Amino acid sequence: MSTDRIGFFRLIQATRSTFNITHVTTCEARLLFWSWLYISILFISYYILRPIRDELGVAGGVKNLPWLFTGTLLAMLLVNPLFAWLVKRCSREQFIKLTYRFFSLHLLIFLAALKFASPEQNVWIGQIFFIWVSVFNLFVVSVFWSFVVDIFTAEQSKRLFGFLATGATLGGMAGSSLTSGLVDKIGQNGLLLIAMVLIECAVFASQRLAKAHNLQGINFTHSHKQQPIGGGIFTGVAHTFRSPYLFSIALFIFFYSTTSTILYFHQASIAESVFIDRNSRTAFFANIDFWVSVFTLLFQLLLTSRILGWLGVAFTLCALPLISALGFAALISHSSVTLFIAVQVARRVSNYALARPAREILFISVSREDRYKTKHFIDTFVYRAGDQLASWTYAGFIAAGLSLSGIAIVAVPFSCLWLGMSIWLGRKHEKYAVINNPEQH
Repeated sequence: MSTDRIGFFRLIQATRSTFNITHVTTCEARLLFWSWLYISILFISYYILRPIRDELGVAGGVKNLPWLFTGTLLAMLLVNPLFAWLVKRCSREQFIKLTYRFFSLHLLIFLAALKFASPEQNVWIGQIFFIWVSVFNLFVVSVFWSFVVDIFTAEQSKRLFGFLATGATLGGMAGSSLTSGLVDKIGQNGLLLIAMVLIECAVFASQRLAKAHNLQGINFTHSHKQQPIGGGIFTGVAHTFRSPYLFSIALFIFFYSTTSTILYFHQASIAESVFIDRNSRTAFFANIDFWVSVFTLLFQLLLTSRILGWLGVAFTLCALPLISALGFAALISHSSVTLFIAVQVARRVSNYALARPAREILFISVSREDRYKTKHFIDTFVYRAGDQLASWTYAGFIAAGLSLSGIAIVAVPFSCLWLGMSIWLGRKHEKYAVINNPEQH
């Protein structure tokens, strides 16, 4: 038995009373180790880039953010067919490697551009960087979850995905801490270089995970998964609108991204009005990310796997829209900065600790092609379409003279509609789970 398998298996056995991951086999432990390391590295790199993106976006003026969201949506339109083409022709190991190195090369270009550009040029380079990171984060994370959904079964996902989510949380904490602590010492360019190295480390972890799965003696899913998926470039788009189940998942993502963007714009306005220099704004965004990660980790350690195992996917899925409705209702009467930050943190913790693992489990009930193509279309284009709608809607609300309280009045019924749709989606998944895995019920 390899050293990495033994070491992580012992770690899992030591923490089994905390996580709901009992009966983990040595084979599962090796897969879980590389999956956990893979997502941890990804989130360290993203949370290094995220505060830089947010600062550069604010530096160009909050009034220009809707245009940056429009640019992001257009970038998604260009990149999605390229990704679908790679999925069609390459094995999953190949397209994961090509996708990540595609983004890593761009980071090198940005590093050089920001280093030698004039202050005036830095503004529009920063706007391009904002769009790039907004594409990057959805693509690389979507690829990860498509991969692990392809590896683990529905029963395994309820036990293990909560644990995997802690990797994302710890990665977020590490990335935020690195950014907050090093930005004054090495600057944004130094942080970009660190992120580029981490992306290459994520490639290494993904290849080791693929190797561990391909050499697995127990057939968790299907033995042909290292082969290209094939199919059409626009299959994901067609299947999304053809299947009520997949369309409902798309709506869930759309509702989340729309409400998140409204809160994000208000957060950017706070940063623009309170902080005057770039490093202070970068540290402000990084500190919020850090505390979100702290609370998320505590929740994941104590409750995530247990809620998924005991109460099921349907109940877990409904937590985020319920918290959103309650949060916006609270902001109607008292829209202070403190309450706003509390609502923002509660929503993000609920998403990372509950909604994200639950909605990834939803894709176990669909075909392998949909796990990559349809899931990727939903995670990227549909998500950014929600951003696009919300960004211009927020700008319209502000132009009409609405405060955050007025915007919250509109958001409450929107969140209630989201909650009702989530109840239907969760029940539909449970029916599919019974049909596809009757021996587990």
